[in-house]
Amino acid sequence: MKKALSRLKHKNGPNLLKKVLPFIQPLLLCCALQGFAQSQTFQNPLLPSGPDPYSTYYKGYYYYMHSMQNRLVVWKTKNLADLTHAEQRTVWTPPPNKAYSKELWAPEILRVNGHWYIYFAADDGNNAKHRMYVLENKNDDPFTGEWDFKGKIAAKTDKWAIDGDVFEYKKQWYMVWSGWEGDENGQQNIYIAKMKNATEIDGERVLLAEPTFQWETYGDLGAQSQPPHVNVNEGPQFLYHDGHLFLVFSASGCWTDHYSLGFLEFKGQDDDLLRAENWYKHPEPLLTQSPENGVYGTGHNSFFKSPISGEDWILYHANSNPAEGCGPKRSPRMQRVFWNADGTPFIGKPVSENTILSLPN
Repeated sequence: MKKALSRLKHKNGPNLLKKVLPFIQPLLLCCALQGFAQSQTFQNPLLPSGPDPYSTYYKGYYYYMHSMQNRLVVWKTKNLADLTHAEQRTVWTPPPNKAYSKELWAPEILRVNGHWYIYFAADDGNNAKHRMYVLENKNDDPFTGEWDFKGKIAAKTDKWAIDGDVFEYKKQWYMVWSGWEGDENGQQNIYIAKMKNATEIDGERVLLAEPTFQWETYGDLGAQSQPPHVNVNEGPQFLYHDGHLFLVFSASGCWTDHYSLGFLEFKGQDDDLLRAENWYKHPEPLLTQSPENGVYGTGHNSFFKSPISGEDWILYHANSNPAEGCGPKRSPRMQRVFWNADGTPFIGKPVSENTILSLPN
């Protein structure tokens, strides 16, 4: 438009420009407002692919990760809805032929006591050997300096473990994750343990939740699979709001369209997060598929607060079509979390890909 005005002025002189300017000005204003509106809104998904999304906000930037299977990649951006143009960096690639060389799942980047850490699950190609591991970066900017591999992080039992999340509550750090009770697949439970420091678990794990409701037990794999069915609780994430503590988790198999989010609420009066009876599992899911909106397999979430107003937002992955399962078609999405009068979170239905949303404020 500026070039057109310049040509008009050059060819026809200022008199003609004065005549047409009143007609052009509203168009210019409309274009400007449209551009502003577009910059303040977004639509899901945020990327074409991105299972297990996680984000941390620090000093004006979002640091984002999702499962890449064979390496750990961090995105850095001021606008989480513009990940396609965000700076990204592979911060760590595992060496070959190690217990943690393959199937890197659900990485999380966050600051603990002034240092950066990435927690992730990995194995040697055999799922039964999945365990959790941790990296450390002592720089203020996680895009600078080296990421040091600190090794495995496990409870004393050292059983199958994935999807670790770390949270500070009443000046004590805790870790929650999804694990097997024994050494064979069949059911995934949610466990919790205190942390001695950012890279070590202190003591033994405590069972917090296992799949019990119908919406948690969709997990058929077929008669030829071993096992043929798996009940799943996984991807636990702490959520704190106005004095209330919750633990949001994914339920049912990610290979089903019924993959959903449920939540536990801490009801204890003694601040003891390690007492399972202090946690209440709500009987209805928090977020589940919406065929009418074209969203399936909603799960494996994380939370973040908007930088100015402190709104609560959820990041989660979902599929755009039924029966797309646990593959690369899972894409990251986000929408706002609201709060019921009783203090519990409310998300509603996963919004359609045609829904225009305002950016986190």
